[in-house]
Amino acid sequence: MKGQGVLISALVFALLIAIFAVINVDSVQVNFFFAKTTLPLILVILVSTLLGGVTVGLLGLIRQIRLQRTVKSLEKQLASLTAEAERLGISPSVLGSEPKQAEAAPQVD
Repeated sequence: MKGQGVLISALVFALLIAIFAVINVDSVQVNFFFAKTTLPLILVILVSTLLGGVTVGLLGLIRQIRLQRTVKSLEKQLASLTAEAERLGISPSVLGSEPKQAEAAPQVD
């Protein structure tokens, strides 16, 4: 359900940007560091929105990759600690690495 909400929000945002861009069709002067040019404002709005979306997407991707590396590192650390505990004769369940099972409910006659 969360994914659907994000998708709907993104579509509404894209629609609002498109309407805003279509309303603003006048030409404007754009000053780059090395040159000046005249472009339609609709193009400036759409390209700016696209570049912002790509930037946010790349930052999210970088964050996701870092989190995946952290998870892999922690899984390796858990495996080595579990192996060390078994070598020392300690039950891994004492260390909390295995999920605890719920106690069976007493049967009522």
